[in-house]
Amino acid sequence: MKKNKIAAVVVTYNRKELLCKCIEKLLDQSYKNFDILIIDNHSTDGTKEEISSYINEGVINYHDTGSNLGGAGGFNYGIRLAAEEGYSFVWVMDDDSMPKSEALAQFIEAGRSLNGRFGFLSSRVLWTDGNPCKMNVQRRTLTKNLLEFENDIEPVVIASFVSMFIPVKIVKKLGLPIKEFFIWTDDWEFSRRISRKYPCYAIRSSVVIHETVENTGADISRSPVEKLDRFAFAYRNEVYLYKREGIKGIIHILLRTPLHLFRV
Repeated sequence: MKKNKIAAVVVTYNRKELLCKCIEKLLDQSYKNFDILIIDNHSTDGTKEEISSYINEGVINYHDTGSNLGGAGGFNYGIRLAAEEGYSFVWVMDDDSMPKSEALAQFIEAGRSLNGRFGFLSSRVLWTDGNPCKMNVQRRTLTKNLLEFENDIEPVVIASFVSMFIPVKIVKKLGLPIKEFFIWTDDWEFSRRISRKYPCYAIRSSVVIHETVENTGADISRSPVEKLDRFAFAYRNEVYLYKREGIKGIIHILLRTPLHLFRV
């Protein structure tokens, strides 16, 4: 059992260079009382060989899922593993997430100031140019984005898996991310499931750089043809999320769909 310890859960798939950089950023954290769990969605680019020195030296705990479970399946796998191994908290992120050295320490400090009364904490996510990363902007309400921080700790109801800090006791009460989502909206659904029951917050001083190719959100009207099929997951999963919100969520879907059709 891992009493009062944190598992940093990193989900990866065929991005070994980014993963190595992410691991180095984790090793550079000022707060050291955590373990690194690498959840590999059965990469085919030599990921395991690339990080073999970390594995052999016991710096990380490596787990191959056996097949590509998608981001949703990978986070389901990793969070479940952390809970089963007795960790108290999970800190989840993608392999292209580069946390600043104080990112975890600021989560710990915020958790203390909140007296442990939170469902999840979320980092301020920037792109490589220092501007907010558009795909990781938290939401104050179901439809209103957190565009600017007025305080270091801001209440939010939806956040991404790019640096989310969750007490395992919350996971045991409310369940794991839905692995069948495969990609997209799994983090929104999971974070909203938590925020419906517990207060949740974004922490300005916990900063992560998200090294995506471009600073754009998911937009079907600008997507290359070879990536269009993934939007089937996005729209299906968002319908599940918003229908659960009742009439307000259904109205949001009905209003948003014509807008997306217009963009296309």
